[in-house]
Amino acid sequence: MSPITTHVLDTSLGKPAQGVPVHLELLDNGSWRVLGHGVTDADGRLKTLLPSHHKLSTDTYRITFDTGTYFRALGVPLFFYPTVTIQFLVHGPDDHYHVPLLLNPFGYSTYRGS
Repeated sequence: MSPITTHVLDTSLGKPAQGVPVHLELLDNGSWRVLGHGVTDADGRLKTLLPSHHKLSTDTYRITFDTGTYFRALGVPLFFYPTVTIQFLVHGPDDHYHVPLLLNPFGYSTYRGS
């Protein structure tokens, strides 16, 4: 499993958000560098953002969810956030970082999961 994973839940439907494109980046000398990307599975999870052997650094990362693609695929005519970007710090490079997203057409929340 990747050292950084995510899980997207659609709270308006009460189920996992399948098909959300996700990008992971690292802040590298003032510029963002793409590290990985993928799409959430039927359970709303993405466990393969990075190879399992990837070594994290004590740095700033960001994960971007293409929520517009997800909502358009569902036929939701109105939504407020076309993307959700979460910036976070890695303090323990040997730790696992799980970044869940609780999503609905007009809001979202996140937390550090396990």
